[in-house]
This record gives sequence, structure tokens and C-alpha cells, in this order.
Amino acid sequence: MSRIVYVNGAYLPEEQAKISVFDRGFLFADGVYEVSSVLCGKLIDNEGHLARLHRSLSELDMATPASDAEIETIQKTLIAKNGVDQGLVYLQVTRGAADRDFAYPQGVAPSLVMFTQNKNVIDSPQARNGIAVIGVEDIRWRRRDIKSVGLLAPCMAKMQAKAAGADDAWLVEDGYVTEGSSSNAFIVSAEGVLITRQLGNEILAGITRKAVLKLAQEQQLEIEQRPFSIEEACNASEAFITSATTFVMPVVSIDGNPIADGKPGRLTRRLRELYIQAALDSVDEA
Repeated sequence: MSRIVYVNGAYLPEEQAKISVFDRGFLFADGVYEVSSVLCGKLIDNEGHLARLHRSLSELDMATPASDAEIETIQKTLIAKNGVDQGLVYLQVTRGAADRDFAYPQGVAPSLVMFTQNKNVIDSPQARNGIAVIGVEDIRWRRRDIKSVGLLAPCMAKMQAKAAGADDAWLVEDGYVTEGSSSNAFIVSAEGVLITRQLGNEILAGITRKAVLKLAQEQQLEIEQRPFSIEEACNASEAFITSATTFVMPVVSIDGNPIADGKPGRLTRRLRELYIQAALDSVDEA
């Protein structure tokens, strides 16, 4: 059966879904997006994703296409129509359709597109075994705090990683890791200190990142938010990434160098367990 998607007020089979050739998301990557996880048919951390959506829209002086309540109703309707138990809901807002001009058009309604994907987000083989990453030069624009649909550079980084036999890339700028190609990056020092880059224009303020840092604080872990290098990461006792669709994902090698014994670390496994349990608890309360 065809998947049902949402395009500007209509629920449609994906084969019938269309946007204008003049949509600025298509012409200029003039749009933003969010991805919310689904567990047991329920949205996870969705309030944080919608808050970040508003921030991205505001930074680009882009109109909001619907209220949060309306957006959440659409998300839940798509989950129900597509029978999603585990997976995600993708949401994209563009400035809308207008004749091609670099200047922002006035009086144009924004476009809103959403769709679902089924994905086993809990029992992932990669979560059990860990992933390999490589360091790649960060060639993205300077406003990575805006969740823009302009994702060609991260795509290139992922393909560079795959060509090297790795699973993903950590992006490096001025000698320091900024983040993963589609995730936030963490290491654990030999002393057990949890280290991740501080927020700023250089990285995206990950919703899962924020949740994991809160869990780490509750576990009374020492946390440092600062830059770290690939060399420091290679000498760490553990490493992992966080994102809405990977939760807490162990990194077991960097540039071909195993992290510690080359297996997912104890603290990483524990933080993943805590995050999943907190997510399931939120589902029970919904």
C-alpha cells in the first residue's frame, strides 16, 4: 500500500504528492526541517522539535505555516494512516512558491510537507555493535544552528565515509570536531568526563543531545562542553553520537583507530538505555 503524505493541506498517496517547480525549497534550499522520532506510535520529544522549528523559521524571517497544535495533529494523523509503530515523522517548511529571485518574495504562503518512515529505532544492530567514523573537513555554511534543508555537504561527507569503508563522518573545522554529518558528537575521557562541543553557530542544538546531557547530569556525571580534536577522540575511552533517529549510538573506531577495546562503552550503553526508558515512559504518560 502506498504511503500517505501531507502537502499543503492535503493527505495524498506519495505518488500523487507534488510541489511547484517554483518552490524556493527546490530552487534555493530556502527551507527548514525537523525530524521527530516515533515509538509505540507516539511522538518523542516533539515539543523540543517544534520549538527548534520556530527558532529556525525566525532566524530566516520565514512565516510559520500552521500552529503547533495543527502541526501535531497532522503528524499524528500521518502516524495513524501509515501505521507507524517505530520510525519518524519528517516535517519541512519552505518559504513557498514564487518566480525565481534571490530576494525573499513578499506575501507568499509557506509550503508545509510531512511524511513518515518506518525504522527500527530501538533494536538496531549498529547500536549493539557500534559504528566507524572518519574525520572529514567541515565545508558547510556558518549557520549550522539553523536546521536548513541545504544538506549537500553532509551528504558528501557521508559518501566520503562510505567510500572509506566507514559508517559516518565527523566534521572537522580548524582542527576540532564540530559534529557528525547528521548528529552531535560525544567522547568520554579516560577519567570518565563526558565531553561534547558547546552550542553556537557551529553546530545544531540537538534535541536528543539536550535530553542526553540532562540524563548525564541526573547520573551525576562530570560534563565539559568544549571543542575536542580527532586525536583526543581517538584516545578517549568511549565515543558516541546522538540524533532523533539513532538516539545514543556508539562509535567504536575513528579513522580506522579503535576506541579503547573497539566495542561500545559501558557509559554509552547506559545512556542509551536511560534515554530509551525515558522515551518509553513519556509514551506511557501520553
